[in-house]
Amino acid sequence: MNFPLRTSWRYIFSKKNTNAIHIISTVTVFGIAVGTAALLLVLSVFNGFEKLLGELFGYFNPEIKIELKEGKFFKIDSTQLAQIKSINGVAHVSVTLEEVAFFEFDNHQDFGTIKGVDDQFHLINHIDSTVIDGEYLLHKGGNNFLVVGAGLASKLSLNGVDPFKAINIYMPVDKKRSSIGKPFRSRMASTGGIFQIQDEVDMQYALSNLEFVRELLKMPDMASAIEIGLSPNADIPAIKTQLSQILGNDYTYKDRYEQNEAFFKIMRLERWMYFAIISLAMILVAFNMVGSLWMTVLEKKSDVAVLRSIGLGDKGIFTIFFFQGIFLLSLGILGGFILALGLYFIHLHYGIVDIPAGFAIDRYPIELNLWDFPVVALTVFGIGSVAAFFPAKKALSILPVDIRR
Repeated sequence: MNFPLRTSWRYIFSKKNTNAIHIISTVTVFGIAVGTAALLLVLSVFNGFEKLLGELFGYFNPEIKIELKEGKFFKIDSTQLAQIKSINGVAHVSVTLEEVAFFEFDNHQDFGTIKGVDDQFHLINHIDSTVIDGEYLLHKGGNNFLVVGAGLASKLSLNGVDPFKAINIYMPVDKKRSSIGKPFRSRMASTGGIFQIQDEVDMQYALSNLEFVRELLKMPDMASAIEIGLSPNADIPAIKTQLSQILGNDYTYKDRYEQNEAFFKIMRLERWMYFAIISLAMILVAFNMVGSLWMTVLEKKSDVAVLRSIGLGDKGIFTIFFFQGIFLLSLGILGGFILALGLYFIHLHYGIVDIPAGFAIDRYPIELNLWDFPVVALTVFGIGSVAAFFPAKKALSILPVDIRR
């Protein structure tokens, strides 16, 4: 370590003539540590929520979903379906059909979406593992069943699975296709189970078998989507390219992120907004550093004058006080990382912040990402370096003394 850096390091730990300088320096390091830990934990909480919601959406959304760009329903070509199944990396292919319907149960009514699925659907997303009452049952012995979202079940006052009570499903009649005078076509189905994933899905959907929904809509051989489950480590961009070659440009091919793109964009925007707010708070902490270094410059004014007299130039003087700020920053950042890691592991094992009962989880999700460490360190260093620059620049105005006297 060269002379200016050794001098800078000694100034941090040397006994101060003014005790206030020592107190301000300690407060500065502590403030930097707390701010660094806060930045890291904010990013970690958003990482946790993003991972959690991605997993929850994964219980309903496939890894790739194919829909029409314009229109809603399309006819399935068995040849094309066979080609899709033969693509390397495609594990399961499910044909689904969904439409808005009116549900009635025991004098309680509400709108929702009925989704007809085939026997491959639960293999793609493992939705059968989210059933909290009853079982994942869509048809049995010639009878049709519904697996209802917990939110929709609550709106219909469906308190548990009762195979002896049926849900009435009403679908508007397309007057162009039917001359029947009734405005609605109705069918009945028993409740097989109730699933719970997350509110957006739970409040809206009821699942049944594909043939039942096709009969309800009077749309044999039709679908509203093709949903695809992939093998581990499958090349999603390459598979999407092959799908477009098979089906053409009239369809969209969305992965899980694209299916919920608006939601994840808002979450990431909130993540960086909170990061920016805490970064602004770090600027206030930086004022403590400015005060500490400024007072050190004043206290060491005679030392600087002597150092100039023995030949230390502007670069060396600037380095002494600038790197004193950098060393304070380094201590604060290191302390912040240790504090954040400590709180992280305590929360994982004991739960610092719990979530009220009734949610899918019992404590705030948190997920540390190694890339967050350099992002936080560079942010704090950027703010602190600016704060350290001005006191170090001030030291350059100190004139040398004549040591020959």
